Amino acid sequence: MPTAIAVTGADLVLPPTDPGTPNAAVLPPPDNRPLDASVADMQHLLARHGHVVVVCPAAAPAAVEQRLRAVRGLLESDRIALVRTDLPPLGTAVLVRQLRQLAGCDFSPGVLASAARLLAHYIYAGAVLGSVARLDRVPVSLGSHLKGWLPGAHFAVLAGPTPQIVRLGNGETPLAGPEFTTELLLARGHLQTDWPTTTLVPQWRIGGPVHETPLPETSPAWWGTPKLVEFAAYLPDLPVLYQLVSSVRRETCHWCGMDLIGDRCGFCAAPLAPPDQAPRAVAPAGRTPGALTGGPPVRALGTGAHAAPALGPAHPTRALP
Repeated sequence: MPTAIAVTGADLVLPPTDPGTPNAAVLPPPDNRPLDASVADMQHLLARHGHVVVVCPAAAPAAVEQRLRAVRGLLESDRIALVRTDLPPLGTAVLVRQLRQLAGCDFSPGVLASAARLLAHYIYAGAVLGSVARLDRVPVSLGSHLKGWLPGAHFAVLAGPTPQIVRLGNGETPLAGPEFTTELLLARGHLQTDWPTTTLVPQWRIGGPVHETPLPETSPAWWGTPKLVEFAAYLPDLPVLYQLVSSVRRETCHWCGMDLIGDRCGFCAAPLAPPDQAPRAVAPAGRTPGALTGGPPVRALGTGAHAAPALGPAHPTRALP
């Protein structure tokens, strides 16, 4: 069975791109699920799939992260990767679907978990907003705040890879778009605008039809307003995703022994050892890695994956230590 991809909310599960795309396991929120039931859920996934990669948005309530840490700690398992992402909800859903696509390929669990950071570099996630007054996840200038008080003001906001805010109207500055072929996914909230299809599609040279999906439940809170249309441009084709991930040099984590790409392990979050540093002895099979049993603390954030194809700028995704 392929590595299980798990998510912390049902709104992060998009329809599969083809019949071969595995589904994602939805982990119920902690306020609706006792701890022993959450442990049993994870045990079932491990028994069926061997390894589990859990994608948890950075904007999720603290209780969600605490529950995931508690479950991993109680199971004392080195087969659970906890990966957090700063992408907005629709972009996170796209990332989850890409991981599901790749889970059906021949990538090891370690490569799949660390690939989340690489894939997030190439998701252009944003929204058209009726107001930026309560937007706190993208830097908003004083000028944009003041313009937001004008009647009928709309803003196009790009959360990543490079944050950008432009007021829509005559002579607007184009949003910095991808320099590679993408498809566009839309999720409409309580804002009536066709700007993504009439303006963004030709600006970004979007290929293929524009797809639509229901607005994720957490999008209004993430963007600070229900008056929005969220969008995400992404690499849709599995062969391209496969080539992107497989072209990055693979390493072995010096702490837990898992395969990885980039500069950080997706399972224990240990950074890649410097080339001149002697590798640490790998823990025997079945032994819990240091990240779960008091190993050296590491920070989850790092630079983008090295040796990646030059498709665009980076947007960070991080693994929980």
